[in-house]
Parts: sequence; structure tokens; C-alpha cells
Amino acid sequence: SYFGDKSSCVENANTLNLTSSSSVRGLNSTCIGKTPLSSGRSGCRSHTPLMGYSVTSSSAVSAHTVASVIVAVVEGRGLARGEVGMASIDLKNPEMILSQFADNTTYAKVITKLKILTPLEIIMSNTACDAGNTTKLFSLITEHFKNVTFTTVQRKYFNETKGLEYIEQLCASEFSTIFMEVQSKYYCLAAAAALLKYVEFIQNAVYAPKSLKVRFQGSEKTAMIDSSSAQNLELVINNRDSRNGHTLLGVLNYTKTPGGSRRLRSNILEPLVDAETINTRLDCVQELLQDEELFFGLQGVISKFLDTEQLLSVLVQIPKQDTVKTAESKITNLIYLKHTLELVEPLKAALRSCNTQLLKAYYNSLEDTRFGIILEKITSVINDDTRYTKGCLSMRTQKCYAVKPNINEFLDIARRTYTEIVDDIAGMITQLAEKYSLPMKTSFSSARGFFIQMNADYSTLPNGQLPSEFTKITKIKNTYSFTSADLIKMNERCQESLREIYHMTYLIVCKLLNEIYEHIHCLYKLSDIVSMLDMLLSFAHACTLSDYVRPEFTDTLAIKQGWHPILEKIAMEKPVSNNTYLTEGNNFVIITGPNMSGKSTYLKQIALCQIMAQIGSYVPAEYCSFRIAEQIFTRIGMDDDIETNASTFMKEMKEITYIIQNANDKSLIIIDELGRGTSADEGIGICYAACEYLLNLKAFTLFATHFLELCHIDALYPNVENYHFEVQHVRSSAGNKEKIAYTYTLSKGYTEEKNYGLKAAEVSSLPSSIILDAKEITSHIAKQILHRQKSTPEMMKQRAAYQLAMRLVQTARNSRLDPDSLRVYLKALKEKYEASCPTPREDDEQQ
Repeated sequence: SYFGDKSSCVENANTLNLTSSSSVRGLNSTCIGKTPLSSGRSGCRSHTPLMGYSVTSSSAVSAHTVASVIVAVVEGRGLARGEVGMASIDLKNPEMILSQFADNTTYAKVITKLKILTPLEIIMSNTACDAGNTTKLFSLITEHFKNVTFTTVQRKYFNETKGLEYIEQLCASEFSTIFMEVQSKYYCLAAAAALLKYVEFIQNAVYAPKSLKVRFQGSEKTAMIDSSSAQNLELVINNRDSRNGHTLLGVLNYTKTPGGSRRLRSNILEPLVDAETINTRLDCVQELLQDEELFFGLQGVISKFLDTEQLLSVLVQIPKQDTVKTAESKITNLIYLKHTLELVEPLKAALRSCNTQLLKAYYNSLEDTRFGIILEKITSVINDDTRYTKGCLSMRTQKCYAVKPNINEFLDIARRTYTEIVDDIAGMITQLAEKYSLPMKTSFSSARGFFIQMNADYSTLPNGQLPSEFTKITKIKNTYSFTSADLIKMNERCQESLREIYHMTYLIVCKLLNEIYEHIHCLYKLSDIVSMLDMLLSFAHACTLSDYVRPEFTDTLAIKQGWHPILEKIAMEKPVSNNTYLTEGNNFVIITGPNMSGKSTYLKQIALCQIMAQIGSYVPAEYCSFRIAEQIFTRIGMDDDIETNASTFMKEMKEITYIIQNANDKSLIIIDELGRGTSADEGIGICYAACEYLLNLKAFTLFATHFLELCHIDALYPNVENYHFEVQHVRSSAGNKEKIAYTYTLSKGYTEEKNYGLKAAEVSSLPSSIILDAKEITSHIAKQILHRQKSTPEMMKQRAAYQLAMRLVQTARNSRLDPDSLRVYLKALKEKYEASCPTPREDDEQQ
């Protein structure tokens, strides 16, 4: 994409007075930090993005490496503090997203939403950072987004009345229901007003009336994954190397278009919570997997699409000034539009035989007559063989001869002149090659225009040098690039001729665009279809490379032989598979095992599988069912070499506080290594208290710990289950030392690998007397704790009754068994219940 400074802006490291002819006088901007496009310079920078842009049809994992989203954020004052409004627009996509929500003092929702948007620039009110009176929200955002440009504008531009007026003027009729959603949401409307005024200024262009897609994005339609959890799980960025593709996005991304890649990324960070919508997607993936012709047919067409969203973004903007670059950009975009519309019929043909509800709906949407109307109007003016091509010279030729002959006589004359100049250049270079007996050929680049290129060894040149009439000589290995004074003059004539051609073509194109503007909104529909199909094809592609299965949605989290999807890509062989089972009656699992035994990997695996299921992907398992999670919280510690210092402990406390404040009955909570940043006594106490609080919720919780004392909490709470990772002891060849062999296999019960800290001490050089004392003290403490937490027969009966009741409720809700099979299952439940209850003799013995 082309990004350039606007000559009308005066750059300053501290302040920038933004002025333009369109009533933005007095809009003051203070920028903090660096923009990715500022070449390392601090301060503020204005951009004129997307006046022209490069497009690729290849899959782009790095589609989001160049930030292009501008976000306005505003918070209520006084009693309304904590009510936050946001408005964002992607400079590559003419869609404005509005959000408004109440956030607590941590502002976790704001930070999470901003992390998902990956903004280029954040706009806030100047009152948020008044000297000596900076708001907490402003401080937190600047702390979390150190590499993002911050711009503050006067509070008066955050005007909800003006925001609603803007939406009424700019929102396309297809999306007009937005008015009903946002009329009373004053803060997101205020953010929209400031955002649109600011974008109008930096783009030096206005959006055409009734051209924008505007939507309100409530947090209730998607699961919330806070930014810390997204980082812990390596959803879109690898923690060791940000360029590394070992992430969930990397595992699933086989998209062919930039729009498909963007859609996949946003879905991973905000999974769906509606089971019906998810199952509709899964139906599509299933059909794509079962019908090879459909899969390869769709993939072939989708891979030819350019960035439809970015194309739309440029088409709906009306530049305030007509320049050569503006003219060239409009001509290019019209060619891209023709190319895109010509793919509608092949896409329809690929979908014609589909069976699933969503794919049929897409087929019906493509029968919109507006696609044909626009294409017909374009082909009445543009040559049939004009198309998008790779290579700057090829594309220049396409732009020059885009308009049909005999539409404008002066244009035809200018094109003949241009052709003659190009022919003269080629002839001149041929003559030079003959004159000096050197293998010269004509080359072209957008920066240099026409120049001469030659492959020759240094020793073959006369006196080891090129003739003196050649200038601007560069050499890479044996390839020389150079020009001459005559060639420079001919390039100038060529450019002058091009400017005339582009100017006359631009006038014809503008007239054509004015005729098709009223029909252009069907492209929003097409953009949505292409990006969604691309993502679904990507899911199907991922399934063909691994043995994934379709997930079901029930009130149970059950994974049979599931494995870690990212680890599978990294490892040379398939990771060890493990089972997972949580229900309303057994919703809290405590996991133990030595360091390096696989606890953290297993916990991350469950969260990743949950996210995959909720975005409509198949899952790495033999069978799986999930309960929809409205929030996914993770607190992942380091499995070894953890820093036990005050800062680590405070980080732990902030993370567990956030989980406790925000979790509800529909949450999936994963906690690993809580309490390692403090003393053992305090760590056990904090873990025990946190467990007891979370046990009051119906949330599904997995809690990994080294504090084995926590395992006895199941005596008090029947909904707690203990699991551990097995290890084996292997004697060394010398025969006098043992080492642990990790199986990475999860088994029921808590680990028998007690006191592995003592075992590590035994193989160290500590004196044996110290080790013996440590063992005696540890044994004494363990007996005291075990005595306090010993189960009574009454507690065992209550636990058995609780487990039986929960299994019966679950069977009544979900059973698909026939009467005979159900009878056998219920009999087995009864026998299990009776076996779990102590007999009178056992009672007497225990008493």
C-alpha cells in the first residue's frame, strides 16, 4: 500500500495543528509513541493511505502485519465513568464498527478489544490526558500500546448528535437497522463523530453518501478471551518469535485471500457463542470434506479474488483533490472491480450443486442482479480483455488501454503517441546494443521507468567499464542496470504522455463510477461471502492434513483422545493423546504431576480445542463435545525455572483477581501454578481460597498445582475430581541412580510422585543429614493435613449420592440410548453408587 506524508501538514514531535478546508480548524493533535510507518521517528505523522495499493491472491499469514485500523475511544465522566464508547474503521475496509459497554476498574474489555483490532492509531479526548489529571483509562491504553500513535483531539469533536448525523448520511441502506441499535448509545456515537472527522482529514477524502457499512458489535455475541489469555495460548502470535507461525492462527490458516485471513484472525480472538451458527458452519465444513469437486472448485475460484474489502474502501472515497496519483488509482481500481465481478459467475457455478443451508444462501445472494448491471456498464466502456495482471509494466499497459477506442478521440491520439514513444525507446536500446556489441535489453520499474539491463562479466567490457554515455549504473553480481541522457528524456516524454492518458481516462472512469455507485453496495455482500468461504475452506484444508473430528455441543466438555494442535505441527510425531471429561456434576478438576510432565501443555490443549470448536472448525480428537463457553480465562505459569519474586506474585494476584471478578457459570477457567511466587504456606492458602470461591460457580475449571494438599479438597466438595500425569522411574545403566521418564499420560487420582522436590535434592550435593531432616518434617506436616481432611463415611455417602444424581440429570437431558441400552446403563450406575457407599462394617472399622 502507498502511504505518504501530506504536504499540508506540519510535523512536530509534540503537537500538530490539523487544518484543512473542511472545517477541522482547531482540531489539536498530540501524538505519543511511534507509528509503524514513521521510519523510526517519534512523534506524529499524517498518512494518505490507499490512494493506490498492491494486491495479492496468495495466502497471507502476515495480512495483519501492517496496521491499518484507526480507533476512537471515549469514556463517560462523573457518574458515567466506566461506560466506554469505541468506534473503529479499517483504512482497507469501508466498515465502521461501534461498541459501547460498561467496564470495571481494570478496563480489561477495552484493552482486549483494542488488542484484537491491532490499531495503527488511537484517538482520545484531550481531557483524558490533561496535565496532572490523566485518566486511568488513558494511562492503561498508553501502557499496553507503546508502539501505537496516540492522537488527542478536543472534546467537542466527540459529539453524539454529530455522530448520529454522520451515520445517517454515510450508512448504506442495507445496514440502516443500525439506527435502532445505537440511537441511545451516546458514547459510541460520540466516538464515531471524532473518528469520521479525523479520517476525513488524514485521508484528504470524504466517504460517498450512503456508502459505509456500519455495525454495532456487542460483547454478548462472542466469547471473551482477554489479551493475557490470548498471549498465553499463542492464538495469533508466538511468544518466542513473533514471526513464527507456530500459533493457532498458523495451524488453521490456509486462506487464499487477505479478507479470509483477517476473518480467521478475528474469529479466533472472538469465538462465537451461538451453537446454531457454529453448527451451520460445521455443516459447510463437513460438505466441503465430503465433496472434493465442491472443495477444489471453490478453492480455485476464491484464490483468484483480490482484497475485495480494500477495493471497496477506495471506491467509496471521493478525493478532495484530483492528482495524477488519484487518477491512476481510480483507473486501477476500476480494473480490479471488473476482475472481481467477472468471478461472480464462476463462484456461482462452483456453489450450484451445494446442499448445506449457508452455502445455498450464498449462492442465492450471488444471484443479485446488481452484479450483472455493474459489469455491463463497465464493459460498455472498458475493453473486454482489460484485466488485472502482475508486473508494473503489464499493469501500466492495462491502464493505458483500459477504455475502448472511439469513446474519446483525444485519448486515442494520446495513446498512439505513447505507443510510438515506447517503440522508440525499444528501438534506441536495440541500436545501442548493436553499436557497442553488448547484450543490452529493455527493462522497466515503477521507480525508474524504462532503463537498460545487461548480463555481462566484468572482463568482457571494454577496459572493464561501460561506455561513458551511460549513467546511474548499478551492479548486482553480473547484472548491470543503467540509463542514458537520451533515455531519461524519452522517459520524461513517456510520463507526460501517460499523464494526458490518465487524465482523460480518469474523466471517463469518474463518469462511469457515478453511474454505478447506486449499485455498488452488493460488493459488501460479495466481500462477506468470499471471506467466509475462504475461512471455511481453510478449516476443511486443515482437516485433510490431520485427523480432526466434528465437535458436538452439549452441557458436557468431553474430549476422547485429544491432542495439542500446535504441538502436532512442531513435533516430528503426533503428541500423546489424553481424555477430558467435565460436567455440571464434576466441573472442577485438579491436576498434579512433576515439572515437565505435561500439565501446562494439556491445559492449553483444552482451551485451544474449545476455541476451535466455537469458531466452526473440526477439533484434534477421536470424539469431542463442548459446552459453549462465554469467557475463556487462562492463568498459565512457567513449568520450570519460575521467578519467585514480588513482581511475579503481584502478576499472579492481578490475573486471579480478574478471573474471579469476571467469571460466570458459562466460563471455562484454566489456572496453572497459582501461588508459586510466594511461600508454600501462603501459596496453599491462596490456592485453597481461590478454589473454594470458584467451586461456588458452575464454570468448568481445570486447576493444575504442585500443592498436593489441595487434592484433599474433594473430600469436602463432591464436584471435584483429581487427575495426574503419570511418570515412570528408570534406573540408570550404573544402577545406583534413578531418573524420571515422562509418559505425558493423564490418569485418575492425584499423583503418587510426592515430594519430587526432595527427590531432586537427593541427586544434588546436599548433605544427607539435611535431606533426612527435610523428609521427616515433610512427613509430619503431611500427616497433620491428612488428619484434618480425612473423609467420613457420611461424606462418602453424600459424594456418591451427588454423583449419582448428576449422572441421572445428565442422562435425562442428553441420552440417545434405546430402552434396553438405557436399562443396562442405569443398572451400572446403581452398582457404581452401591460400591461407592461404605458398608456398615466399613463404618464401624473407620469409626
